[in-house]
Amino acid sequence: MIKNKALLGILFFISSLFSAYSCSVEKPTDIENSNKTARVVGYLSSDNSNKMTSIQFCKLTHLNIAFANPDKNGNLIFNGDIDALIRYAKSVNPKIIISISLAGGVISEEQALNWSFFIDQPENRPAFIQNIINFIELHHLDGVDVDLEWNAVTSGYSGFVIELKKSLTKHKKILTAALPNNSRFENINTEALNAFDFINIMGYDSTGPWTPNNPGQHSSFDFAKEGINFWHKLQNIPSDKLTLGVPFYGYNFTNPDVSSSTYAEIVEAGIEFADLDELGNIYYNGRSTIDQKVAFASQNTGGIMIWELAQDSFTEYSLLDIIHKKYTSLKVRTTGLCGN
Repeated sequence: MIKNKALLGILFFISSLFSAYSCSVEKPTDIENSNKTARVVGYLSSDNSNKMTSIQFCKLTHLNIAFANPDKNGNLIFNGDIDALIRYAKSVNPKIIISISLAGGVISEEQALNWSFFIDQPENRPAFIQNIINFIELHHLDGVDVDLEWNAVTSGYSGFVIELKKSLTKHKKILTAALPNNSRFENINTEALNAFDFINIMGYDSTGPWTPNNPGQHSSFDFAKEGINFWHKLQNIPSDKLTLGVPFYGYNFTNPDVSSSTYAEIVEAGIEFADLDELGNIYYNGRSTIDQKVAFASQNTGGIMIWELAQDSFTEYSLLDIIHKKYTSLKVRTTGLCGN
C-alpha cells in the first residue's frame, strides 16, 4: 500500500512536469514575441498628399515624406503643403515619427548636379547640412531619410552622411536610408553605413520598365529573404537595424512599354486578385504574400517599410491593414493603436 502511494506520487510528479513543459512550449511564438516591437515605415509621395485623410496613420510608427531636393543655393525644395500633412498625421497618431526623405530614385540632371556640388566638395557640406537642419526644425520633423541612389551616390556620400549624422544627433533627430535589396554602393563606407539608425531595404524592383524583356515577379518572397541575408550576413548590419521594404504596386508587362499599376487599381479590377500575386502580365504582392513577409520580417528584421502608402486599397482589402493585423496576431507591438 505504501509502495502504491509512492508510485502514485511519482507518477503525479512526472505528470505535473509534463503538463508544465507542455504549457511552456504550446505557444513558443507568443512567448518569444511578447516583448517584441517592430517599425512600420511608410513613404508618402508629395504627389499623393491629397490622399492623406484616407491613410490610417495609427498603423504606422514612422512616416517618410518624399521627396525634397536642393536648389542651386542649397535650399531644400519640397512640392506640397508639408505642414498640413504633418499636422494631420500627428493628429491621428501623436507618437508617429516623421522624416523628410531626400533625393529619390528618379531625380533630374539638375538635381543630381546640385547634390554632387553640395556633398562632393567638403567645404560646401556645412552650410548645406545647416539648411537641412533648418528645414526639419522649421517643419517640426523628427529626422532625415537619405534616398540617394545609383549614380547619385557620388564620392562625397559617406562624408556627407557622417557629418549629417553628427548634426542630427545634436538636435536629437534620427537618420535613416533607403538602400537596394542586394547591392551596396561602392561610395558607402562602413562608418557611413553604421551612421544610420536603421536601413530600409528596397525589397522590390528586381525587374521593371528597365528590363522589358524580363517579365515576372519583381518582389518575390525569395528576393526579400535574399535582401535580408545580404545586409545582415554579408554587410554585418544588425537585424534590428534592417527594415524590409514591400511594394504597394506592381509592374504591367503586357505592352513593350512596361508600366506600373497600384495595388488599388489591381483590386478594383477584381477583389479575387487581392490574394494573388499576378493578374495576366501584371506582377505584384497580394495579401497572402505580404502576410508571409511580415511573419518572416518579425523574426529577422526590425520591421516593415512600404512604398508607397497612397497606392494601397483603402478598403477591407488594404495591405497596410494586413501588416497591422499580422503583427498584432504575432503579439508584436507596433504603434499600440488601432487594436495593436
